[in-house]
Amino acid sequence: MPSFSQLGLSEPMLANLSRLGFENPTPIQSGALPHALAGKDLIAMAQTGSGKTAAFGIGLVERLNPRRFSVQGLVLCPTRELADQVAKSLRELARARDNVKILSLCGGVAIGPQIGSLSHGAHIVVGTPGRIQDHLRKGTLKLDQLITLILDEADRMLDMGFQDAVEDIISQAPAKRQTLMFSATWPDNIRKLSEQYQHAPADVRIESQAVESDITERFYEIAPGQQVQAVAALLSLHQPASCIAFCTTKQQCDDVANELNGLGFAALPLHGDLEQRDRDSVLVRFGNQSCSVLVATDVAARGLDIKSLPLVVNVEPARDPEVHTHRIVDRPGRGARAGGHFCTPSQAHKINGLESGRKQAVTWGETDKLLTTALQPLNQR
Repeated sequence: MPSFSQLGLSEPMLANLSRLGFENPTPIQSGALPHALAGKDLIAMAQTGSGKTAAFGIGLVERLNPRRFSVQGLVLCPTRELADQVAKSLRELARARDNVKILSLCGGVAIGPQIGSLSHGAHIVVGTPGRIQDHLRKGTLKLDQLITLILDEADRMLDMGFQDAVEDIISQAPAKRQTLMFSATWPDNIRKLSEQYQHAPADVRIESQAVESDITERFYEIAPGQQVQAVAALLSLHQPASCIAFCTTKQQCDDVANELNGLGFAALPLHGDLEQRDRDSVLVRFGNQSCSVLVATDVAARGLDIKSLPLVVNVEPARDPEVHTHRIVDRPGRGARAGGHFCTPSQAHKINGLESGRKQAVTWGETDKLLTTALQPLNQR
C-alpha cells in the first residue's frame, strides 16, 4: 500500500497530515485519492470509519485555487450532523493551504446568518440538499465556478427522499466538473444516478469485514409482538451505558421508546419526523448519557459520532446484509460490542439471506432463557 508521500501530495499537505496524526492511507484513501487528485469522476464504496472524508477531502483541498474566491467544492450530506463532521474535518485538512474558507449550510437553523456568511464568499460548501436548494433559489449560492461535486452517503440521501433535490442541484452545476460519489451500498437508484451524472467514473470498492473479533452477536427467534419485551430483556442483561435499537419505521421508533420508558429505561426516539431542535436535544441527552437507549431508524442514525457503543439491537432484522453490517460492524464507537437481533418466524428468510451473504451461520441464543433470566431483575424493581 502506498504512503501519503507516494500519492503526489504537496509538501504543505504532507506536513499537515503528519500534524493531524495521519500515518498511512487507509485502503479507501489509497484507492480513491489518485483519481480524486487527477480530476476524474469516482464511485467509492466503503464502510463508515474507513477514512472516506479524507479520501475526498485531501483531493478537494489540493485542487483548490485559494486566490479565486468562489465556491469550487460542494459536498452534499444527508444530515446536519454528518455535514458538521465533514466540515470540521475539511477545515483541519485545509490548514495546508492559506485562507481557505469552508461553510456549512444545513437546515434546522436560521438562514439569515448563512446568507451573511455567503456574501463574504467561500471556497468549499458542505450542506444538506434542502438548504442548498434554498440558497440556490434565493441566488445567495452560485455554482458556476464549481470544480468538484461530492455526494457523501449517497445511498442515505436517496433513502431520505432527496433524489429530486440532488438532481436539481446537479443540474445547476457546470457540466464540466468532477463528481465523486461515496456510498456504503450500491442500489439501483444510486447506479442510475451515476450513469446519468458521471463520466467514465473510476470504481473503488473496499470490502467490509463480515464480523470483527470484538463484536459478539446473538440472534433470537421471538413471537410476534414480543419485540419490546425482548429488547428490555437484553438491556437488563447487558446494562449498557449506551445502546442503539434499530427499528424499521418512525412509528415503531416512537412506540418502542414509549414502552421502554414505561418499563423504567431511559429511551428516546430518533427519526426523520423530528424537528431539528428536538433531534439536537435527543443527541445531546444521548451523548451525556442522560438517555441510555436511542431508538432509531437507519437513516436517522447514519453518521452519528458516538464515542462508545457497547450494545446494538435490531428490533427487527435489517432489510439486507449490507444494512445489517452497517448497523453493527460499521457503527462508530470503540471497544467491545454486543449485538442482539430479534426475528419472528415469518422474518427468518432475512436471517437466511444474512447467512448467505456472510457465507457463515449466525449464532442463535436461547430466547426463553433470555426472557426469564434477564427480566427477573426488571420485574423486581
